[in-house]
Amino acid sequence: MIKQNILIGFLTGIASNIGGILLYILLFSEIGLDETLSNSIAQGYIGKLIALGAILNFLPFFIFLRKKQMYHARGVLLATMIAAIAIFISKIV
Repeated sequence: MIKQNILIGFLTGIASNIGGILLYILLFSEIGLDETLSNSIAQGYIGKLIALGAILNFLPFFIFLRKKQMYHARGVLLATMIAAIAIFISKIV
């Protein structure tokens, strides 16, 4: 049961991160989604997009904490740490 709760939190964190990236692109990008993503990879600012998307992880994290669903919150935190690792890797490569 604990692993399932962490998995639910992890998937919520990943979905929240992807939603944050899409929300940022739709609100602030002049060009389309595909072009923005391909430009961010080509010009090396994909890590910044991931970081901006990870900001949205605060919402489910604090909701899970408020509801005392600690293992769900741990899953969101794990997803955020994986996003940080992805940012680190994108800066190295």
